[in-house]
Amino acid sequence: MKRSGPLYTLLAGLLLALFMLSLNATTGTGSSSYGGEAPGAASASPTKGTPKPTGSPSKTASETPPASPSASPSKKPPPNADYAGRTDDDTSAVSISLRDGKAIAYYCDGRDTESWLKGNVEDDGSMRLTGKHGAKLTAKLTGKRVRGTVDADDGRHAFTAAKAVKPSGLYRATTEVRGAKLDGGWIVLPDGSQVGILKRDGEPAKAPRLDPGTGTARVDGDVVTARPVTP
Repeated sequence: MKRSGPLYTLLAGLLLALFMLSLNATTGTGSSSYGGEAPGAASASPTKGTPKPTGSPSKTASETPPASPSASPSKKPPPNADYAGRTDDDTSAVSISLRDGKAIAYYCDGRDTESWLKGNVEDDGSMRLTGKHGAKLTAKLTGKRVRGTVDADDGRHAFTAAKAVKPSGLYRATTEVRGAKLDGGWIVLPDGSQVGILKRDGEPAKAPRLDPGTGTARVDGDVVTARPVTP
């Protein structure tokens, strides 16, 4: 009976050792379930040291819209104005009316030769006008005057026409009086003098004096009204 004591003690120690081994095994498994990260978590996380992207990606050079070309200054035609003057040989007169890049001119010797011409005016003030029977006028506007030449039935004439202020300028009347067709042209020069031709049924003659204030002239006792000419 006395030998059973140590046996009980040995059994109790074995049971305690088995209990401790079982407890350690249980604690190790639980740490993987509740403590730390689950298997595979490290591979899912971002690589250490790799910066995280912030904001929207910057545009590449190809995505940048091209700069719009600078607008070139637009050219304008010479200002609207009227010009009148005499030929260098003082035998005839020339008047030119400019409107919005267009021109109409009248050459007249006041007796029997005249020509109406028209055409465009370039941005630099140069012009080449044409009329009937091969008439032409080549000139250029410089400052407040037009300098050029005119070719008409009576030859070529150089001229200078200064800027005209009303009532100076170019006038024309087209009407019918007592069954006769009338076509008259007048150049009123800056000094007040006039040069003009009135055709009656196509026959040229010196035009009667025009009243620039009213734009009227008397033809065989009848009043004819002339108007300023513009292109």
